[in-house]
Amino acid sequence: MPMDDVDFLITKAVSLLKMAHHVVALTGAGVSTPSGIPDFRSPESGLWEQVDSMEVASLSGFLRRPQTFYDWIYPLAKLTAAAQPNAAHRALAQLEADGWLQCIITQNIDMLHTKAGSQLVYEVHGHMREVTCMQCQRVYAGEPVLTQFLQTAVVPHCEVCAGVLKPNIILFGELLPQTIMAAADWHTARCDVMLVAGSSLEVLPVSQLPWQARCNGARLIIINYGETYADEWADVVIHANVADVLPRIAAALSTGDITSMAHHSE
Repeated sequence: MPMDDVDFLITKAVSLLKMAHHVVALTGAGVSTPSGIPDFRSPESGLWEQVDSMEVASLSGFLRRPQTFYDWIYPLAKLTAAAQPNAAHRALAQLEADGWLQCIITQNIDMLHTKAGSQLVYEVHGHMREVTCMQCQRVYAGEPVLTQFLQTAVVPHCEVCAGVLKPNIILFGELLPQTIMAAADWHTARCDVMLVAGSSLEVLPVSQLPWQARCNGARLIIINYGETYADEWADVVIHANVADVLPRIAAALSTGDITSMAHHSE
């Protein structure tokens, strides 16, 4: 997308945000790719490109063959453990701290929004902060378990009953966390602007949130490299790097001048 077009669209997005009273950000994998974490659907690099997602990342597949799941998630867990928030994460945290953003609804499991300083984050697909025994339901802190797993590549087991431990991420065939989704729906119903950042909007039911917001009268800003189903009726669509665009939006709202962060890059 030409830079002049991006400048114009950022100005338009900033104007919408300035008029808003309740802004919700919906983020996907594209927010974390600048931190070195691959997304799920990009050709060649996507996490679903070389595997059967229902086999390696479904609850039934996990229960049948946990080793297959852990073999698949090992490189992702390694990247996630080493990843640091990028400019997009920090910009969203700044928007919240400055009072422009009420919450983040994220599809990501990498916890980078929290690490960047965002306070109200609804992780609809779970996180790796905890792991749960699939036999006795005992919950453990995720970091020591995953650290040991990264050192040994051995499937972690419960120290009490020897059941297999599963990270608290939502696999195919699992229900989304009810309280988290209820909160996401509550904010979606009340927002007057939804800012979609780095999501292809292909995974239900989260992909329906922009449509729900729109039906309730909210304006929609989409920042994503690829096209989404919502582009045709969104108010602002910016096909560019979220780590370039979001810091410019945050700076413009902070200073009132979009040129203060022109052509910003990580």
